[in-house]
Amino acid sequence: MKKRGFLSILTILLLVFALAVTGCGNGSADTSGDKSGDQAKEVPTLNISYIFTNHQTPFVVAMYQGEKFKDKGAYLKEVVPKEKFELYSDGAMVCKLNVIAAKSGSETATLFAQEHIDVGLASVTAIMTAVDRGTPIKILSPIQTEGMALVFPQGSEVKDWAAFEKYVKSSKQPVKIGYHSPTSAPKIVFEAALFDAGLKITQDANDTSADVLLVDLKETSNLMPALTGKQVDGWVGPSPFPEVALTEGVGQVVTQLRDLPPEGKWHDTPCCVVAASDKAIASYPEELKALLKLVAQNGDWCNQHLEEAAAITADWIGISKEAAEKSNLKYTTEPSESWQGAVGVYLKTLDKMNKFDGQLKGKDLKEVEAPLFDFQFVK
Repeated sequence: MKKRGFLSILTILLLVFALAVTGCGNGSADTSGDKSGDQAKEVPTLNISYIFTNHQTPFVVAMYQGEKFKDKGAYLKEVVPKEKFELYSDGAMVCKLNVIAAKSGSETATLFAQEHIDVGLASVTAIMTAVDRGTPIKILSPIQTEGMALVFPQGSEVKDWAAFEKYVKSSKQPVKIGYHSPTSAPKIVFEAALFDAGLKITQDANDTSADVLLVDLKETSNLMPALTGKQVDGWVGPSPFPEVALTEGVGQVVTQLRDLPPEGKWHDTPCCVVAASDKAIASYPEELKALLKLVAQNGDWCNQHLEEAAAITADWIGISKEAAEKSNLKYTTEPSESWQGAVGVYLKTLDKMNKFDGQLKGKDLKEVEAPLFDFQFVK
């Protein structure tokens, strides 16, 4: 009897100890399942890159405004300034974001290829080139349209496209035009216009028979020094850099690239887009949906608050507010028929210029919609 009583007491003590350790099932350290009360929900971390240009102001505004936009449905909470954020949608944390500032669309494509990022904001041409090379990524939505220009030094006799053509044809040596990224939309659109005009293009500095020598300036921060240092005769670049050149008295806008011949071909020109890896699309559909919601609502806000958006852009990028206010961009995440048609123009032009050698080569837009687009998060 004594032995049996001792075993009973021991059993009770062990049961009490087990309940104490597990906390009776409340406030468990187990991270699986739904969380309630004060228990933090486990969320994934996504790596996202963007470029210092006001083509991507909606995302910049989201980082800058942070929790001030709580009432808008989706917002970012800053953890480390400009580098780490938490994405919230409808009051709940959806995911964490590691933010990377890329120098160009080419670098963004490389980051995707190396699987260093899940989401990237970059030019549509950079993403198309990456897709052609077999990088498993998709375009989720546009961010904006147009906002690109050809710039020459202030006071130059080259003031429009006709004057530019005349200047090129009368020059005894190739006219040097800089660009910030080999796959950037400004470079591709400008190169296509030169091609249509029958002008000979080269990137070989020793080819003196060419009409235009295209010079890779590596990143947007080199555009202004290249002009003032006379490294190039002019350059093509995205907003706000043409406006910066204008307001600082360094350069003049020869033409907006939307106005390049033939008339109307480059109107509503696509430039920056939101792209994501196929792996991220498969693994984080709800997170990407919330992210696109964030970009869309902030794009609308920027369209309605031009001065405030310009001030934020100026402070974030480090340019004058006057330059930021001169930019004429339309922010949108809607992949409209006209926008997709313009992407088709890019596709045909790049293919005609032998820029593709992979899965986009020789194809029209209908044939490449599957490997190129995934609009499920904005429809």
